Amino acid sequence: MSALLAVAALLLTAGCSSDGGGSPSGGGPSTGTAPGTAPSGRATESAAPARGSVKVLRTVAEGLKTPWGLAPLPDGGLLVSSRDDGTIIRIDDRTGRGTVLGKVSGVSPAGEGGLLGIALSPGYASDHMIYAYFTSASDNRIVRVLYDERKPAGEQLGAPDTVFKGIPKGVIHNGGRIAFGPDGMLYAGTGESGERGLAQDRKSLGGKILRLTPEGEPAPGNPFPGSPVYSYGHRNVQGLAWDDRQRLFASEFGQDTWDELNAIKPGGNYGWPRAEGRSSDAAFQNPIAQWHTDDASPSGIAYVNGVIWMAGLKGQRLWRIPLKGTEASAAPQAFLAGAYGRLRTVIAAGGDKVWLVTSNTDGRGRPKKGDDRVLEVRVK
Repeated sequence: MSALLAVAALLLTAGCSSDGGGSPSGGGPSTGTAPGTAPSGRATESAAPARGSVKVLRTVAEGLKTPWGLAPLPDGGLLVSSRDDGTIIRIDDRTGRGTVLGKVSGVSPAGEGGLLGIALSPGYASDHMIYAYFTSASDNRIVRVLYDERKPAGEQLGAPDTVFKGIPKGVIHNGGRIAFGPDGMLYAGTGESGERGLAQDRKSLGGKILRLTPEGEPAPGNPFPGSPVYSYGHRNVQGLAWDDRQRLFASEFGQDTWDELNAIKPGGNYGWPRAEGRSSDAAFQNPIAQWHTDDASPSGIAYVNGVIWMAGLKGQRLWRIPLKGTEASAAPQAFLAGAYGRLRTVIAAGGDKVWLVTSNTDGRGRPKKGDDRVLEVRVK
């Protein structure tokens, strides 16, 4: 590396905010674009403010068991999945009262697997379908279930309709985040289930971001014809979010050195296991920011007003990454360090707010009375 590049690298990796500690690192440019969108055009885009703030407004609900996925309902209320119980609970976001809708049949929890991400159908207003990613006895799969509020509590979920199956499962690295993109397609972050080679094998579904139709077929316009694979070379993707120009970002667990936030390019190779964090190999897409694994171990992410907010599990903090286009425009800033323990999921709640879900009952945290919980948080 030239002296000039070495100095630039040192500037990018210099420290993090006094709000949370850790060792974040900004990254170089990446051109993540969703199908049909324009390049970042970073010369014409303004940067988000370098520094921000976080204020926890209230605890919405507490006493949850292994909460993982969260889906806000259009008429109010929040759906939360329980990894180990295999249930979905509806939480009244005003009173905090929880109602068990029912259990998703076929869930086989073990290790990091179980009932993971959930998402509402794009046509939820008329079809009342909930999509769920879960670990079965043989694989990880995506199903959809009918939510019928007219039935008694505990019996409101219909039989699962399997949309997509065959994603490798393991005790670790099951991925699990699903979300419908602005293009109406279903995206899923998967893990390589502990078998590193799967991430570079484009025929495998492990270590990928998948892009599907709502019916589970490879989406039109995917980078590899006839394949659901949208990007590959991932270790374990648990965070997906789009900016206001429909560009996709994803968080990824590293092994021992670097966790990543990536801007996703269709067909892009993100390096694992041949690269962890930034690499000099031009074949790989570099992360826009990276962290030592003790400081992050990232799961969910949300985009709010030019900023990616990233929940950290082992790091037990909420990271703020300001953007300019598809680059980090300033050093990441940490908040809530250790205040609520492990943080699993963060979802935009409209305006300058997010919903934040903790993860202290997942077998790796130290639960306290009242854990786990959903928080309403103001972010800037």
